[in-house]
Amino acid sequence: MAKPQAPREGDGDPVWADSVWLDVMSAVDRTYADLVDYQERLERQNAELESLRSFHASVLASVSDILIVVSRAGLIEEVSASVSARTRLPRAALCGRPASDLFAEADRPALQEAMRRATDARSALTLEAGLETPEGPSAVELSLSPRFDERGRAAGLVLTGRSVAELRQAYAELAESHDELKAAQALLVRNEKLASLGRLLAGVAHELNNPISFVYANAHALGRYATKFEQYFEQVQASAPREALIRLREELKLDREVRNLRDAVQGARDGAERVRDIVEDLRRLSSEGSGEMEGFDLVAVAQVATAWVLRGARRPVAVEVTGEAHLPVRGRPGHVQQVVMNLVQNALDAVEEVPEPRIAIDHRIEGDHAVLTVRDTGPGVPEALVQAIFDPFFTTKPVGRGTGLGLPISHKIAEEHGGRLVLGKEGPGAAFRLELPLDREMR
Repeated sequence: MAKPQAPREGDGDPVWADSVWLDVMSAVDRTYADLVDYQERLERQNAELESLRSFHASVLASVSDILIVVSRAGLIEEVSASVSARTRLPRAALCGRPASDLFAEADRPALQEAMRRATDARSALTLEAGLETPEGPSAVELSLSPRFDERGRAAGLVLTGRSVAELRQAYAELAESHDELKAAQALLVRNEKLASLGRLLAGVAHELNNPISFVYANAHALGRYATKFEQYFEQVQASAPREALIRLREELKLDREVRNLRDAVQGARDGAERVRDIVEDLRRLSSEGSGEMEGFDLVAVAQVATAWVLRGARRPVAVEVTGEAHLPVRGRPGHVQQVVMNLVQNALDAVEEVPEPRIAIDHRIEGDHAVLTVRDTGPGVPEALVQAIFDPFFTTKPVGRGTGLGLPISHKIAEEHGGRLVLGKEGPGAAFRLELPLDREMR
């Protein structure tokens, strides 16, 4: 731009000439300022573009999965570094080629058809194809997602994929983790059951000691009776006189011993049967319960569980049982028995220091569910602890008295049986409700 000349003498009115000159200089200044502003904006945009390119390049270089950007014509526009690494081809050699050329020849028709359908349907599709590598086709699971321009028109596709071998390995690891979790859960159930059995050992020993002592006493009596009968029959075999046999019979009091003999045999049988019943209950109580689902009576299972817990009570506790005589449900009796034992044991612990301890167990049907409620007259659960009552390892019992796993495991078992375990709010003390679906086939 030529520099404007100052007005010369004799060019006209000096005032008018000065005004024109000032307007021209002002326009030049504005133009220069606009140019500077445009240059600054251009530099900022270039910096942003460079930052975006750098970010884009870092993403493509960091993506471990296959990522291929394809135009509407099916030509490669961009690839991730992982594609170049697997195909052993540089990015420049890949861009501009048909995307289907990167895959096994047998898979190309299906891939081209899937690309067409994904574009037309404007929705993502998934298929499996073999990516060509120097070692041979590598099976990958591809996801074809359409991309659109600023007007919403289809601009091409984005192909992302991961090796099927990696996916299968991930699935295998997930399945293994699931199995480990199930095994850990089963171990927790068994450990909690062992903890419960440990608390009941004193009661079990007492229950077994009574009938065993009864059997032992009757066996000792039978031994005395046998000695007397042997002494009498020895005299009979020796052909002792009748008077001597009568006198010996009276001395040995055989007539009374014969009457007592039947009572001793019956007493020994009763004691042995009692031991057998206790062992059978203990066998059912300690069963793992990890087999198939089966129909059973919830009331009967609760009776066995309650009886065993009460055997270990430190003092007598009044237990009131109300409601239905039978509740047919379906599940694993061993696991449900463990739930009832935990609920009754917690109720027993809650009333340990109550002057008149009472526990109420109610069985009823509500809709399609069997409901067992265990209620105690203890201090109840403080409102601040209600939200944490089913958290693992949470316990309000003294150290060494509780593991903090009883209620969480019971809650999980109830859910696995299609039911639930909840803390009720009715009445004094605590009330836990175990709800299980009724077994229609047993009703």
